[in-house]
Amino acid sequence: MEDDGGRAAVECGHERGHVLDSLFHGQGYATAASRRIFCDRCRLRRWLEVEATLTASQEQLGMVPPGTAARVARACEPGRIDVASLAPEFRRTGHSLVPLLRGLEAVCEAGSGEVVHLGATTQDIQDTAQSLEMRDVLDEADRELATMTARLVALAGMHRDTMMVGRTHGQPALPITFGLKVASWLDELMRHGERLGQLRERALVAQLHGGVGTMAGFQGRGQELLADFAARLGLGVPVVGWHVARDRVAEFGTTLALVAATLGRIAEEVRVLSRAEVGELSEGWEHGRVGSSTMPHKRNPERSEQVVLLARLARSAAALGVESMVQEHERDARGLRMEWVAVADVSHYTLAALAILNEVLAGLRVHHERMAANAASVAEFLCTEALMLALGETIGKQSAHTLVYEVSQRAQSDGRPLRACVRECQEITSRFSAAALDDLLDPSRYVGEAGALTDRAVERARVRPARAEEGVPS
Repeated sequence: MEDDGGRAAVECGHERGHVLDSLFHGQGYATAASRRIFCDRCRLRRWLEVEATLTASQEQLGMVPPGTAARVARACEPGRIDVASLAPEFRRTGHSLVPLLRGLEAVCEAGSGEVVHLGATTQDIQDTAQSLEMRDVLDEADRELATMTARLVALAGMHRDTMMVGRTHGQPALPITFGLKVASWLDELMRHGERLGQLRERALVAQLHGGVGTMAGFQGRGQELLADFAARLGLGVPVVGWHVARDRVAEFGTTLALVAATLGRIAEEVRVLSRAEVGELSEGWEHGRVGSSTMPHKRNPERSEQVVLLARLARSAAALGVESMVQEHERDARGLRMEWVAVADVSHYTLAALAILNEVLAGLRVHHERMAANAASVAEFLCTEALMLALGETIGKQSAHTLVYEVSQRAQSDGRPLRACVRECQEITSRFSAAALDDLLDPSRYVGEAGALTDRAVERARVRPARAEEGVPS
């Protein structure tokens, strides 16, 4: 076929219908690691790996003839089965595993394919493989979090005493330090690290319980078989089957969504503080990046915006995982198929958010001079609490609040400096010298224990990885 210009046009196979798979925009929604983990062909190979492991465990227990495991393992090696050629059979049979089992049987030597999948049900294989996928996701998340933690530790230490405006309800409130703001991000991410560690213990388990969870097809050796099978795969052993008990998978999704939400909070701070009228932070910029098709000057915080978007998408995907918990009787494919969407999507979005925010933090520009200027522009109003508390020592806190309220609100309404209105108030000036008032209205003197709190968060972040390497619970 030809396009309108007479040139030969490439026929489109229409194989990339989701933004995750876009050649042009997919990098904003997934990572190379997440695509590797959830690649559909690799998923089938993972199912083969699980089948081979099951046969090895059964041979170890004398449930299949000697030599069977080696033959099945060879048949499961990459390239022995053309998994792409099985696609028509998946469509024809309407079954999610049988075509692969038939393909495996066909390449097994000496009739060893006859005992493949012995006593197991489809969901045993697929749930176990999904646990392996989840483990790979957690490994990748841990690596990204370790990088992010190191960057935040450095950032918090560098700006331990960099004063800036603390804002509540979007308005100037009290002075803080940028180091303390970063310490808040860091502390929250440390808790997520703990959650991910706890999640591994609960969620990463094998599944091998047969059609309705009774292990009836395992010759009375089901529990022994499960223990060996799980150990070979590095997975935990559940007390009973979990074909319809999906809390582990739901927790995986919600935990990742919590991580993504924190990333969204950090990214939103970067986005808001990079507004021209604030100008306290900005993303790194490289020549060639384009912010607008019609406004050449634009430098948009698009990476931060993308992280906020991904956090929202992760939350919506996690909700599907929770929805999958409501299942019927002993097996219900509706929930399992929903998990195939939910687990992959929440993983893609969270890993992408981690990677992109790490890029943002690596190039983050902190405009400390603008932070100081913004604080100076509202300096006196940042100190009303300091003035109130000092005044309260003589007239009582509530009375002091009322007095400072009247003075500060009048200053704002009249558009006058607070300091001038304070000096006109005899109830205040009669209790403080001019020098004492100057000190009370100096925001740099009212950052409280921000430095010590920042140090505490930084030290915890430094100690925890070291303790983890030593095998000490943190």
